[in-house]
Amino acid sequence: MGLAGIALVSACKDCKDEPTPPVRFTLVSGSGDLSGKLTEFRALLGDPLNLTPDQTTGRREVNWDGVPATLTNPNVFPGDFFNSTDPAVAAGRKRGLVSTTPGTDLRVSNIDFTDVVASEGNQFNAFSPPRTFAPFGSTITENTFRVPGTNIEATVKGFGVIFSDVDNANSTTVEFFEGNKSLGTFKAPVRTDDAGFSFVGVLFPDNKVSKVVVKSGNAAVNSGLADSWQNDLVVMDDFFYDEPKVN
Repeated sequence: MGLAGIALVSACKDCKDEPTPPVRFTLVSGSGDLSGKLTEFRALLGDPLNLTPDQTTGRREVNWDGVPATLTNPNVFPGDFFNSTDPAVAAGRKRGLVSTTPGTDLRVSNIDFTDVVASEGNQFNAFSPPRTFAPFGSTITENTFRVPGTNIEATVKGFGVIFSDVDNANSTTVEFFEGNKSLGTFKAPVRTDDAGFSFVGVLFPDNKVSKVVVKSGNAAVNSGLADSWQNDLVVMDDFFYDEPKVN
């Protein structure tokens, strides 16, 4: 079962004298066989799995496998790929997710990033083959939300991500924000089997999550460093979140 909790969080920097209310959350995390954890978190987010715009309940999932070959492996992946506002673009690209990085690029790979870290590619397994995802020039990916198919800013209640090859218990985190206020930072567990998958998903029943900052490892995949406990290179696969909407 998910871990339900109440956290005290920092108030926004412009709210100097306002009290900081507690934040309720449910954390679902694990490593190894993730099937039970994903079933649990999907139930928290809600059914159905939405595949078209104009929905008000249910959830969204991104597994990167809809990314075409022209945007796979080069450093050209657009962070708004899954938030197209073009009426002529297929509904599958209208999922309300916008990703950015303070680094140089975002990249999707269908060869486990072996063209970048040839000696370590067998560590970066895809949970839903063949594509995985990582920022370049940084370990940070910032994710915000839109009403799918539009530029209208939206929020979610929960967000989860599958990581591949977490070796260091402190290297990989997911931090949630409601506006400028952090709702908490949650660590990904270390891999426990040869597949190497870890999962973190958190639902906030009383809050509106406007941004999720994912730190995947403590060294960038393209840093030139070999993967190790000290320099933990981590890539991502599936994202999960409830239907983005204006509340």
